[in-house]
Amino acid sequence: MAFGRSECRRPPAAADPMTLKILVAGGFGVGKTTLVGAVSEIKPLRTEERLTEAGRPVDDLDGVESKTTTTVAMDFGRITLNDELVLYLFGTPGQDRFWFLWDELARGALGAVVLTDTRRLEDCFAAIDYFERRGLPFAVAVNCFEGAEHYPAATVREALDLDPTVPVMLCDARRSGSARDVLIAVVQHAMDVGATQREPALP
Repeated sequence: MAFGRSECRRPPAAADPMTLKILVAGGFGVGKTTLVGAVSEIKPLRTEERLTEAGRPVDDLDGVESKTTTTVAMDFGRITLNDELVLYLFGTPGQDRFWFLWDELARGALGAVVLTDTRRLEDCFAAIDYFERRGLPFAVAVNCFEGAEHYPAATVREALDLDPTVPVMLCDARRSGSARDVLIAVVQHAMDVGATQREPALP
């Protein structure tokens, strides 16, 4: 009896997941490092230095008096949302003197989170202006600090004079689930913006 040689059938190789770059921005001491650390599945890269007396004239500590360190370059983390999507997170420095780093950090980003603190809401204006000028989709996440007065998302939207399509949500940057929800909202918003831009213009 003759036996044919059976072919070894291998399962198709799993496709590599899509990787996307997301910025985490906002004012000084708003919780950017905390959010990246809370959600990252790897040990986050941090570039923190201790605050010194020499920096007091330029670092406004009103409302964040307990803060002892500051990011001087960036924070970096990674989160796998599902088998098909991985996010690389880049936390931006909050002080004005490090703004020269933002253009490089923003290169290739799909979108951004702008973290805000209702006690220092004006600190996020510069970040919002930056992303609006670049046309980079962003979501606003209000970090609900203990002791801070809480406002509805609609009130924050009005105070920041945001476009109606920009997501605004409340979050706790210390909790991984809350931070994850914010990142999902940014990705969805960025994809919606991209789909709208690809739609053909009506005659």
